[in-house]
Amino acid sequence: MPREDRIIQLLDDYPKCFIVGADNVGSKQMQQIRMSLRGKAVVLMGKNTMMSKAIRGHLENNPALEKLLPHIRGNVGFVFTKEDLTEIRDMLLANKVPAAARAGAIAPCEVTVPAQNTGLGPEKTSFFQALVPTVFWVPVYNTHTHTHTHTHTHTPQNRVKL
Repeated sequence: MPREDRIIQLLDDYPKCFIVGADNVGSKQMQQIRMSLRGKAVVLMGKNTMMSKAIRGHLENNPALEKLLPHIRGNVGFVFTKEDLTEIRDMLLANKVPAAARAGAIAPCEVTVPAQNTGLGPEKTSFFQALVPTVFWVPVYNTHTHTHTHTHTHTPQNRVKL
């Protein structure tokens, strides 16, 4: 219960908050973000069910908090502040760093691999084709439910052949 009490206390003390995605954010980067926001904002990470439960329990005091509930999905956290939201957002974006691609990660920007000569002959490329899958998972944005899903597609526009 102390963690739920903390989120309720922060909701009462701070008039503004961000919900931030924390996918692919390492502990060192999180520490740097907390240090840069010290004195201006409080970062709270926790389990979604615990945060949702605390907010639901506090709805009678502040019904407007219900608008937060649909956004507590995936790896998210709260940034509570009394400062100007633009200033805090700029501080958060200043701590955004590019990271190397990892298996299962979704690229935050469009990635294009141009066709070009690899320098490998047909006898070597067949070896690599045996190692690398020829169909990739493609993120799809569902406009009806406003959710991201991954589909295993075989349509030419969503498939990358190696």
